[in-house]
Amino acid sequence: MAHEIAARLAPTGTLRAAINLGNILLVTGRSEDGSPSMAAAIAERLGIGVELIPYATPGEVADALVRDEWDVGLIAADPKRAETIAFAPAYVEIAATYLVPAGSPIAEIAEVDRPGVRIAVSSRSAYDLYLSRTLEHAKLCRAEGLQGAYDLFVGTGLDALAGLRPALIDNAAGLPGARVLDGHFSTVQQAIGTRPGDAEALVFLTAFVAEARQSGLIQRLIDLHGVTGRLQVAAS
Repeated sequence: MAHEIAARLAPTGTLRAAINLGNILLVTGRSEDGSPSMAAAIAERLGIGVELIPYATPGEVADALVRDEWDVGLIAADPKRAETIAFAPAYVEIAATYLVPAGSPIAEIAEVDRPGVRIAVSSRSAYDLYLSRTLEHAKLCRAEGLQGAYDLFVGTGLDALAGLRPALIDNAAGLPGARVLDGHFSTVQQAIGTRPGDAEALVFLTAFVAEARQSGLIQRLIDLHGVTGRLQVAAS
């Protein structure tokens, strides 16, 4: 059975795994020949090798599937991305919120979506896609990658920086008086994506995630890589 799924999921004989290097919580190293643990675990289950295909941003990961550059992609699931990528259920989730500068009158997340408020955001990140669908008044100001969004926020005096809570906490440490708002406007659901249209491959990935969750593998990997408390196993 594993051999049949391997042939369908990884027709080259090696599992090509797309990795978003922009997610500093889920890719803790920067070596382009490394093997992120979830991708390695999938390949091990299939009995084949794994090849890491690194991309700087999640948008680049999504674009690359149409060029047949990867077999599985570890990327946040989102309705827009699901138009071209088939997703298994999420394996971890991360809260997304806002960072506001010192002296900001904004005290709660609900106060961000007001006319005149400008929000820095990493272009085509999962939370950018979410905010693009849900914001009614505030303006999104996009930059390439997490560092680009931070630089835009600081350099142009924007009203808020959208991002993942753990990263924003780190950002706030270097900005005296800056505050990370309580709560979250969304929870980013990190998942395993693959080519659409192959029901058997998706069934395999879905079962793999369920087993990894139930066996404690995902929590062990969170602990192993030193991100305990910064993200959590996704609810079943």
